[in-house]
Amino acid sequence: MPQVVAERPGASWARAAGLEWWPVDTLLSTYLLGTGLVIFWQRLRIPAAAVLLGLHLAGVAAILALAWLNRARPSSAWRLFRYWYPLLYIGGCYREMAVLIQSLRGVEFDAVMARWDLWLWCVYPTLWLERFYRPWLTEIMQLLYTLFFFALIGVAGWLWREHKLEQFRYYAFAVTLGFLSSFVGYFLVPVRGPRFLLAHLHQAPLQGLWISSALRATLDLLESTHYDCFPSGHVALTLIACWGARSVSPRLARIYLLYAGLMTFSTVYLRYHYTVDLMAGALLAALVLWAAPRLYGEGRGS
Repeated sequence: MPQVVAERPGASWARAAGLEWWPVDTLLSTYLLGTGLVIFWQRLRIPAAAVLLGLHLAGVAAILALAWLNRARPSSAWRLFRYWYPLLYIGGCYREMAVLIQSLRGVEFDAVMARWDLWLWCVYPTLWLERFYRPWLTEIMQLLYTLFFFALIGVAGWLWREHKLEQFRYYAFAVTLGFLSSFVGYFLVPVRGPRFLLAHLHQAPLQGLWISSALRATLDLLESTHYDCFPSGHVALTLIACWGARSVSPRLARIYLLYAGLMTFSTVYLRYHYTVDLMAGALLAALVLWAAPRLYGEGRGS
């Protein structure tokens, strides 16, 4: 992670206000304010719009409070929460996006994605892969797919353990940028996935061995009402994690690269994604890794 020299966005006013303001604070605050404006503008079409607006304002206020507390009253507890708090915001923004899509979009692009897949491969990939279905393989694929979030946290945990705090902050910024960008993509191009659109064509059941059914049911409970396929956040964020793993060790980066390949395959094998989703996710990862240093500013670490 080479150094860059541009001053961090918001650095001057934050110093004047006595805040320890980080780029991830700017990123999350901007997202909350931007989506808050959309909610206010379309408040008559969104259930509990007033509650969502209140949460947005509270979220921005909490970021300001954290930035002040970390400088005015430093403690190990505040420090821990200060570094890891974006996880809570990412989860909340993901849940909210499902509400916004269902309230404001009223359209889905699954048929378009399926046609593109058919044009690319002359077959629906999820149907073609049924010939390879085996319970043991389904079990492995479901486990790899479910471990996605833990893989992202793994890089952050490694950086935290080794006290590479500036690298941690930059990695957290890149991951947050990747998530929020994918949420915008979900809103612009709502897609649920081939397991819904092509369900009437799928013949072979996705039968695992021990825990795949429970894992799939849990994910369905958390994600089935979301239009969260395009671009593939799993692919985009896993590639960002591969990049972040380089700052830990080359060996870990190779392990993550292997995981990225297998996990990407699992997204189609398990019928969660069209292949065009995966391509869009890879493109998103490239854009995030290009934009992140330009948005972050100085002091990215080494």
